[in-house]
Amino acid sequence: MKLHAPSRTSGVLTISVVFLVATTIFAQQIGGAQGPEQATVKLVADMITKYHISQKPLDDRISAMILQKFIKDLDSQKLYFLKSDIDGFARYRDQLDDLLKAGNVNFAHEVFKLYLQRLDERLAVAHQWIDAAHDFSLDESMMIDGEQVAWAPDVKELNDRWRKRVKYELLSLELDKVATDEAHKRLHKRYETIKRNAHDTEDNEVLEMFLSSVAHCFDPHSSYMSPQTVEDFQIQMRLSLQGIGAALRSEDGMTTVAQIVAGGAAEKDGRLKVGDKIVGVGQDDGDFQDVIEMKLNRVVRLIRGERGTKVRLKVLREAGQTTMIELVRQTIELKSSEVKGEIIQTSERLGDVQGSPKYRIGVINIPSFYRDFSGAQQGKDDFKSTARDVAKVLAEFKTNGGVDAVMVDLRMNGGGALSEAIEVTGLFIDQGPVVQVKEQNGKIKSHDDEEAGLVYGGPLVVVCNRLSASASEIFAAAIKDYGRGIVIGDKTTHGKGTVQNVMPVSSQMFKMIPGGKDRGAVKLTINQFYRVNGDSTQHRGVESDVVIPSLIDNMDLGESFLDNALAFDHVPAARHAQLPFVNAQLVGTLRDNSQKRIAVDPKFQQTLKDIDRYLARKSRKSVSLNEDNLRAEREEDKAAKEVEKEEEEHETKSESAPVFAKTEYNNELLYITSDYTGLLKSQKTAATR
Repeated sequence: MKLHAPSRTSGVLTISVVFLVATTIFAQQIGGAQGPEQATVKLVADMITKYHISQKPLDDRISAMILQKFIKDLDSQKLYFLKSDIDGFARYRDQLDDLLKAGNVNFAHEVFKLYLQRLDERLAVAHQWIDAAHDFSLDESMMIDGEQVAWAPDVKELNDRWRKRVKYELLSLELDKVATDEAHKRLHKRYETIKRNAHDTEDNEVLEMFLSSVAHCFDPHSSYMSPQTVEDFQIQMRLSLQGIGAALRSEDGMTTVAQIVAGGAAEKDGRLKVGDKIVGVGQDDGDFQDVIEMKLNRVVRLIRGERGTKVRLKVLREAGQTTMIELVRQTIELKSSEVKGEIIQTSERLGDVQGSPKYRIGVINIPSFYRDFSGAQQGKDDFKSTARDVAKVLAEFKTNGGVDAVMVDLRMNGGGALSEAIEVTGLFIDQGPVVQVKEQNGKIKSHDDEEAGLVYGGPLVVVCNRLSASASEIFAAAIKDYGRGIVIGDKTTHGKGTVQNVMPVSSQMFKMIPGGKDRGAVKLTINQFYRVNGDSTQHRGVESDVVIPSLIDNMDLGESFLDNALAFDHVPAARHAQLPFVNAQLVGTLRDNSQKRIAVDPKFQQTLKDIDRYLARKSRKSVSLNEDNLRAEREEDKAAKEVEKEEEEHETKSESAPVFAKTEYNNELLYITSDYTGLLKSQKTAATR
């Protein structure tokens, strides 16, 4: 079996993952006595300007962008600040760059303090509007595009905007057949929660928001990460955490158990149930801390802890009784986010149509390109790795009788470790370049699959959509450029062609920083990557050979819709093999066959109608506050809501979720893969005559 050794890729760049060891130059520049926040800000400002690929200076132009970005992040719909507030902030327009260099973020705290004051004022008005009478027969509307709305000149204008917002929410609940008293109760509770969460925001969270706004002015994928955010990021990359094994959600100020993770402490203990409300958390030898109305991320922080330690939960059951549950924390494997495989018998899934070929198609779902870098560096034999898991699935296919074709499903895969994208590609090609990376000095470096041989050499299909990004695009592009297989899905992928490094900003690295505490990290775009054919995936993404209609393909998703995104460009192609798995005639036949099936399929025809309706509504800047009109608008928006539901389900899918669900879209993928497999076999037969 071909699988690259960990040592080969330990120094390879990753997309949003590699930890760059910085020099002590920052420590030398800091010097002097200063507060922990000031030191962090100076470090972050210095790191952004030194290491971001754009090499743009932190100057007055960036200062003006920061001002606009931070205010927009707080009040994108222009519901809180008055025009006079915005005019007052304008004095900082040309000062923020200099203040950042000095470590001064008083601006951020000043703006957030006023934001809380304005929020309290507006929500007090909102509570009054909830209990007021509203006429849903009037023909009026509410603007929903904040870019098209001016800042309110006075309180009277803001109050009317809130009247319309409350009216819209009450009308929406009425259309959902919620009783009036219950609707009022829900909205009062909703606004109380908004107020509580805003006031619970800690200074370090304000700092994270502001410094991320600074980084976003350089490109949309750069950000500042607090220590808590870094921890969450590392959990996603290693697919494991230390805790009790329960997914939690916040409902009306209560922390509710949403899912029990298979194999975790909670499942083994058996007492904690889905629907239980956690009202108190206590450590092994400490008092219980009341967590009612506490922000979810803080509750999670209290429950997580070192493996082998104990945590006590005070749990409120649906029947009203309270019980105490003590659990021993353990390492939880996030198996719902790891690679999974399944062999599909086309005759069973599609029906045994007379004369149709019967194929065994191996489907491999890759949710992300994860890699436990710490485990790899420590030399652990079982560290989590996408390439290792894909290799295991391919071996299982072979053990279970083999497959006629392999389908790699990258839908909703937002990327991960570049090294894993290279190694996964290496399972399907012999040797050669996989991706090219442009460094800050303009030098182009090729990252290759250097190991001879491959694990699977048969027909290969890659499935992508608009949310397939970054490392997903590297894999899909390499398969396409080598002619190793075909790409199916939306017209193109996300279009993220940049490489991020996560660089710790910690007291361990910078010895002269006072305080000795973890300062989080900066995630910076430091490189751009390019296909072996020389094209960047930036903005344009990877185009599909065969396109299947989907609503998500028509939404404003992708790099081209993000603020401050870097531009597309091109470098010379890398020398690479051209394999005999794809040609224009074959792709043309696959497209024609697919279009014929879609043209007579009732469900796809409904999808096409949904797309037309969505496109007609896509550019709207307002919603109706008239009951009859809003009912019609909501009916037209049903398809878009289904897509949003699909994305949410992807984020919270359980370990038992199907690898390849039975849907019309997936059936068409199987038809195309079957056609492709048959055409390749016909070509091979013709070549041997």
